[in-house]
Amino acid sequence: MSDQLSFTLNAPGGSMSSQDIQHEKVIIIGSGPAGLTAALYTARANLNPLVIAGHLFGGQVSLTYEIENYPGFPKGLSGQELVELMKEQAERFGARITMYSAVTEVDFSRPGGPFYLKTDDGSQYEAEAVIVTAGATPRALNVPGEKELTGNGVSYCATCDGFFFREKRVVVVGGGDSAIEEALFLTRFASRVDVIHRRDQLRAGPTLQQRALANEKIHFIWNTVVEEICGERAVTSVMLRNLETNAVTEYPTDGVFIFIGHDPNSDVFAGQLERDGFGYLVTDKEMRTNVEGVFAAGEVQDRLFRQVATSVGQGTAAAMSCERWLAARE
Repeated sequence: MSDQLSFTLNAPGGSMSSQDIQHEKVIIIGSGPAGLTAALYTARANLNPLVIAGHLFGGQVSLTYEIENYPGFPKGLSGQELVELMKEQAERFGARITMYSAVTEVDFSRPGGPFYLKTDDGSQYEAEAVIVTAGATPRALNVPGEKELTGNGVSYCATCDGFFFREKRVVVVGGGDSAIEEALFLTRFASRVDVIHRRDQLRAGPTLQQRALANEKIHFIWNTVVEEICGERAVTSVMLRNLETNAVTEYPTDGVFIFIGHDPNSDVFAGQLERDGFGYLVTDKEMRTNVEGVFAAGEVQDRLFRQVATSVGQGTAAAMSCERWLAARE
């Protein structure tokens, strides 16, 4: 038995025999647009890929109420509809998708592989090549009351929780595309939506800005940050600090929706793959990481664009690079 195999078998959770390790040619970590596109392309190349989907199938895009800027769908569609179509297409060509399990440990210490992975359900895998498309997670404000009231008025997903705020007042924190998209969605339920932004103008695209500014339910609180989220069993108010005057005021609200960016889901790869100062995986133009045989695509390595269309393109490139790398080895 090799040292590499012994390392994996003796990982936390108990030792296993070599027969317990599932051997795969290509494993894709993550099931967002980048991962499902990589699955489609590697499946069409007869590589029989296995997708370890994670606990949120489709990633963050699956929680998006409406996608209007993905080519080929002029009338728009929901994020859930898009990832289901992608899943159906990838599976049509032979991709296999393992749902509701996430990678918790990896061993990429041998350049060129084989590579070893372990999931939170105890499954262990050996792969000839790996494509990492683990995505990103919504960023928290990290203010008092946020953690305690998450699920009781604090949310990071308007599509998931907007219904529970029918005819109530809510605040949306953020000024980018996601914040404004979700604010517009919340007007379907809430009686008033206050957008709290630390600057004096939005970062969202012009079309979204126009729609938000024209919506009579949406109001803006500029140059302001949330200092605290208040309430015992549910949100009752937020403490707001004006960045120009430094004045702090209590503002009543029934819900707080936070959209201030995302952090890449790359911690499991720390010490294994090179990351930049923000935690994003570093890749070259061919989506290759610093470890030969490991590729990455989507928001886990994309700090600049973070769009469905760019993730699809990156997933395509990663899959094609992976296929060429495997072919050259054979």
